[in-house]
Amino acid sequence: MPYLMGGFPNQGTATAVATAYADAGADLIELGVPFSDPLADGPTIHAADTAALAAGATLESVLETCAAVGERVPVALMVYANMVLATGPADFADQAAQAKASGVIVPDLPLEEQGPIRKALSERGLALIPLVAPTTPSDRRAQICARADGFVYLVSTVGVTGEREQLPLELTELIAAVKEEASVPVAVGFGISTPEQAATVGKLADGVIIGTRLVRAVGDAADPEAAAAAVADFLDATRDALAG
Repeated sequence: MPYLMGGFPNQGTATAVATAYADAGADLIELGVPFSDPLADGPTIHAADTAALAAGATLESVLETCAAVGERVPVALMVYANMVLATGPADFADQAAQAKASGVIVPDLPLEEQGPIRKALSERGLALIPLVAPTTPSDRRAQICARADGFVYLVSTVGVTGEREQLPLELTELIAAVKEEASVPVAVGFGISTPEQAATVGKLADGVIIGTRLVRAVGDAADPEAAAAAVADFLDATRDALAG
C-alpha cells in the first residue's frame, strides 16, 4: 500500500506517481491531502505538505489525482479532520465519492467524535479507516477494531512517520493482538522503509504501508518521469521481497 502526497512537488508529478503505483500493481494507494499542520507526519512528509501547498495544491486538485486512478485501484484519502469539517462532512463525502475514492483515513479524529463523518462516508459507500498505535490501551483498541471499516491502520511505532533502521521488537505481538480483535484486514505503516522490512511485516500483517521512503524518492527526482520510474523500481523490489 504505497503512499503519496497529493500535489507534491506539483500536480503533474503527483498524478504520474499515482499512475506508476497502479501500473506497479499496488493493492491500495494512500493519497495524502496537504495540510498546514500535519501532526502525525515526520519531517519528510511535513516538508512535502508545505511544498504541495506552496505549489497550489487543494482538496479539489488532490481529488483529480484520485479520480485518475480510482477505477484501477482502491484509493484511501489521508486527510486531517479540520479539512473534512471545514468542507462539511456531507460535501466532503460527496466529493470523495465522485473522485472514486474507496475510503478515508482521518488520523486526528477521536473515536468518540466520528459520528457525523462516519455517517456521511458510510452513506456514500466509503470506509472510515481507523488507526491504532502501540500506546492505544487494549480496551480502547478493541472498541476501535470492533467498529473498523475497510481495514485497521496499525501504527508500528510511537512517534510520527519516517524511515527507521529497525522495526520494534514488540510489533509481532501487537499485530497478532490487533488481528485477533479486528474483523477486517490489518495493515501496518510508519517506519517501513526497505523491501526487507516490508517482507518481514508482510509475513505477519495483511497489508504493508510505505510512505516516507517513496515521498523522499519523489522529492529527489528531477522530473515526473524520473519520479515515476524511481517509485516503480522501489515497488518492484518490494513486491519481489514480499513474494519471496
